Amino acid sequence: MLRRLLAVSLVAPLALAGAAHAQGRAEVPLSSTTFVFTGHGWGHGVGMAQYGALGYALHGVAYDRILKHYYRGVTIGPAPVKTVRVLLAEGATAMTVASDAPFRVRDGAGKTHPLASGSYRFGPKLRLRAPTGVANSIVPLPGPLTFVPGKEPLRLDRSYRGSIEVIVSGGRLDAINLVGIDSYIRGVVSEEMPHDWPLEAVKAQAVAARSYAISQRRTDQPFDVYADTRDQVYGGVEAETPVGDAAVAATRHQVLLYHGRVIVAYFSSSSGGETAPYTSLYPDRKPVPYLVAVPDPWDVLSPYHAWGPVVYTGAQVSRRLGVPGVTDLTALPATGHATVVDLTGAGGATTVAALDVRRALELRSTWFRAAVLSLSAPSGSAPAGQTVTLTGYAKRLGLAHPALEQRQLGASDWQPGPELRLARDGAFSVAVAPTVTTDYRLTAANVSVQPVRVTVAAQ
Repeated sequence: MLRRLLAVSLVAPLALAGAAHAQGRAEVPLSSTTFVFTGHGWGHGVGMAQYGALGYALHGVAYDRILKHYYRGVTIGPAPVKTVRVLLAEGATAMTVASDAPFRVRDGAGKTHPLASGSYRFGPKLRLRAPTGVANSIVPLPGPLTFVPGKEPLRLDRSYRGSIEVIVSGGRLDAINLVGIDSYIRGVVSEEMPHDWPLEAVKAQAVAARSYAISQRRTDQPFDVYADTRDQVYGGVEAETPVGDAAVAATRHQVLLYHGRVIVAYFSSSSGGETAPYTSLYPDRKPVPYLVAVPDPWDVLSPYHAWGPVVYTGAQVSRRLGVPGVTDLTALPATGHATVVDLTGAGGATTVAALDVRRALELRSTWFRAAVLSLSAPSGSAPAGQTVTLTGYAKRLGLAHPALEQRQLGASDWQPGPELRLARDGAFSVAVAPTVTTDYRLTAANVSVQPVRVTVAAQ
């Protein structure tokens, strides 16, 4: 799930207006198609929306009511498990475990070895410097190894509560944190939600994060959850904050239940104004009754409530989606979060999942719409002053109306061109009569797209 508020960067709008300058005027094409994406929200939009939860908390709504708004028909009950196994590192050639206080290591044969405070580096052969009566002796231990803390937390890349198990897999090392569920959530909640938000919002986040972790346990694997965005971001002791700790303590062991089972408590940063149903993520699966679309009025607090424009050429869209010659792209349904996208390409029409389009084009959410601007000039050259017809189309521009601009070869400024009259389907044709080689481009909604060229024959 992509839920983090600050860690993902959106692809920058492409500077198509200056493409002719950057590429050299001689490379201006005869045909240009441009897609202009705008949308709402950040993330998949399913389940709790964090900015919406912020708004409810600011208006005095308690965490349990916030949760029951986003997850319909749920109850709050005790967690069925008390510990979780978190994969901290995988495929390492060497590893260092440390602590500022004496600690212990238990080997695969069940024998426990005391370790003085300090750092212990080892590789896949599990050879550790251990107190065996000989100073700084190095001894191999049978794996897996379980490091048990003393009075201070253990350190790997950072400090973690609980113990750390190290296993050898394929000749490399994996590290797994065996930690109490609430200690784990202390290291998650302020990584997933700002620590200066109201306590009721953070409490809602704590319960959702706890529920998500338990529902995602990989019981057939040596670990339950990842420590990154493949599940939830877990920062260990350094990620703990006073507000996060208070939220975890106030919701101790609480999870969301539907018919007695812990729910998959999806959450994301910003819904755009209405959350998305589970089927928007998985169109081929059955609906989930507690993950349905609900109004999210306080999403207006999000800086990502409305985003765009994000601009791509038709060639870029085709390359990223793997569909040759894309000329149109329609998100369905026409309002709210899209589930599928209808594409028109060189091979005809095809339908793809909206989530796949979002990922390929690096859009903030599946709540997006694509305006399309296309302009074509005839091939070859024309005598000076001869009428030439430009054709194109402009679709889904909202209230914006496209304008044609022109710039003679060698000039620096764009000038207004002839007025465009659109047919009902957005198509147009317009006559121009350049006296010198001239570039033409469409502009709409503060976006200027890649120009096309009409070449005038030398006399």
